[in-house]
Amino acid sequence: MNRLRPLRFVTVAIAAATGVTLSTVAVAVLETQLGVPDASSVYVVAVAIIAIWSGVLGAVVTAIFGVLVYDFVFTEPRYTLTVSDPGEWLNLLLLLFVAVTVGQLAALQRLRTRTAVARDAESRTLFEVTRALATRTSTGDALSTIADAMARATGMSAVWITLGGDEAGERVVAQSSDRPLPHPVRAYSVLHPAAVGESHWTLIRTPSSQPRPPGSSPAMFRVRITDAGRPAGSIWVQRSAADEAPDARSTALLVVVADLISQALAHDRLDEERRRAEIARQSDAVKTALLESVSHNLRTPLAAIRASAGTLMDPGVELADEEARASAASIDREAQRLNRLVGNLLDLSRIEGGALKAVREIVDLDEVLFRSRTHVAPRAGSRSIDVDVPAGTTVFGDPVLLEEAVVNLLDNAVAHTPERTRVLVSARALGEAGVRLTIEDSGAGVPPSHLDRIFDKFYRLEASGGGRGGGSGVGLAVVRGFAEAMGGRVTARQSTLGGLAIDIDLPAAPAEGLPGEVA
Repeated sequence: MNRLRPLRFVTVAIAAATGVTLSTVAVAVLETQLGVPDASSVYVVAVAIIAIWSGVLGAVVTAIFGVLVYDFVFTEPRYTLTVSDPGEWLNLLLLLFVAVTVGQLAALQRLRTRTAVARDAESRTLFEVTRALATRTSTGDALSTIADAMARATGMSAVWITLGGDEAGERVVAQSSDRPLPHPVRAYSVLHPAAVGESHWTLIRTPSSQPRPPGSSPAMFRVRITDAGRPAGSIWVQRSAADEAPDARSTALLVVVADLISQALAHDRLDEERRRAEIARQSDAVKTALLESVSHNLRTPLAAIRASAGTLMDPGVELADEEARASAASIDREAQRLNRLVGNLLDLSRIEGGALKAVREIVDLDEVLFRSRTHVAPRAGSRSIDVDVPAGTTVFGDPVLLEEAVVNLLDNAVAHTPERTRVLVSARALGEAGVRLTIEDSGAGVPPSHLDRIFDKFYRLEASGGGRGGGSGVGLAVVRGFAEAMGGRVTARQSTLGGLAIDIDLPAAPAEGLPGEVA
């Protein structure tokens, strides 16, 4: 920086001499050719021009130089620096005062203009940086934009942003040019931000580095990025001017951007911690719900099976043939209930694991509903299961999955409604695109606030209206998975019969269907 001061003074002196020379020529023309008695104010124009270009230093030098030349060339006695007329002294002093004052005002305006331009550029850069961070999907995605913006704003020949927990582990994640970051950096200046006053740069050299001759190569500068006091990365910048550190504005901008990146990294870290905590919480909730649901629904049929089996095995109890068959039927019924529970759990795991494959073919609803009704009828008790489906109604889906879905819905209706409840299965066309299959009952129904949740896995609604209630919270989740695998969807609403209605919308069967598989 010190080496540049003599060069700047020489440049200013040359500019001042040029301005004074041109002004002297103009004064000579005005006074000798046009008869203007005193044209010394022309030098004020030169002072203002030089002040706008170079600042206060140029204004002062030009003003002094101009007064001396005017005194030497145009004031009696000429070609000497003496003045015989006291009035001429006053004119020269006033000229110097006006020239210096005008020069300072022009230089001040120049400084204000440059400051305003610099602040505008800094504001634009900070806006670009904050916008990139605000709209990011991750901090790493925004760093390339930030590196490019920093290179333009600070005039650096190259900018690199590295991330890592220590210096050895830092890796370049964004850069403003194709130029690679030297590895390792043998010598660089590191910034030490100051809480009060200006930050300062400190030169760091590795043991293997040698002093670099001035101007031999670009200079490297580094601003550290921290996260909660821990190293998180660095901003590396390279300047073509080897001996010149970034100016105060560029240094302040680097500090602000490093702080913004630090805050973004801290935000990402906190988001990741919250996400992991939420996943762990949900996992624990699912495990708890699974244990509660499965343990309850396993204990009930197992208790019934053990009671019936114990009665059959007790030598002190004499059973008639009908009573023995009833006990055996109870064991079979509860074993089927266990089998359905285990099957639903396996189906749910296949759905969540993406292993469920649906065979897509033309399915006759009459056949599917007949088999489903026959399967559930022994468990229906005094509940009536009515089917109202137009003959020949066909859909495009998987017959096995569709039958399992209908059985689950009928079992759900039977399990959650009192005796003598009516269960109705119906179907109607949804134009030419699909068919809506509806299973509804005349039971107590489900509160409207719970309709959107009954298809969530392990979600159970307390029994009401005399139904058995409880349930595993798996059956309806499986129904939704089956429906979506077949290209349809399932929704719940209040039935016109007074209870719960569940609609399964399936694609209508085309005139000709090609069997196949879809994930």
